[in-house]
Amino acid sequence: MMLSAPLPLVELDPTVPPVAVVIWLHGLGADGHDFEAIVPQLRLPADLPVRFVFPHAPEISVTAFGGQRARAWFDFDPAGGTDLPGLTKSMLQIQDLIQNEIDTGMPAERILLAGFSQGGVMALHTALYYPKRLAGILALSTFLVEGDKLALAKSPANEKIPILMCHGQQDAVLPMSLGQSSLAQLESAGYAVKWREYPMGHEVCLQEIQEISRWLQAVLGSGG
Repeated sequence: MMLSAPLPLVELDPTVPPVAVVIWLHGLGADGHDFEAIVPQLRLPADLPVRFVFPHAPEISVTAFGGQRARAWFDFDPAGGTDLPGLTKSMLQIQDLIQNEIDTGMPAERILLAGFSQGGVMALHTALYYPKRLAGILALSTFLVEGDKLALAKSPANEKIPILMCHGQQDAVLPMSLGQSSLAQLESAGYAVKWREYPMGHEVCLQEIQEISRWLQAVLGSGG
């Protein structure tokens, strides 16, 4: 049952029926258009038609921005950490997006969650606890929330989920050490994670996009 208004979306559909769906979540202060341009850069083959869904996070008051309203999946306070109630609310909205794709005929195991920065937090948190098997998690320049609870609370359906984590070595917004500690928590909870790091800041580079394309083709290509 949908508990709140559905999130507005940017949708990019292939010219033929899709064999998979990628739900891509933007970072703090951005919107669903932020990663729209990455789709043609991925150069996915014609025999892997993928539907891309880029939701807009709700506009909320963000403590880190002095209380100004911005699109955010949860409030962020550099002194106080992650807004867990807000994170849970957004997780439920993302679960609704997954269910919408299932309702239109896409199996859950052909739906992949991707996210950058705060969106990556949501991709990890939503997929790791989701009760049905999903295709994979793409976590870019991000970190894991409540990693100490994961081993006991994780979803058995997604214990073997493919995960690609990428991070910039010069990231001044979310230091790479934060991503590395999240990687360690995931591995200690039993997940097999592919880790890639690049000489960049809090951004995405061409080499990373090429790696993402290879990974998507490997993860999604077998079930088309």
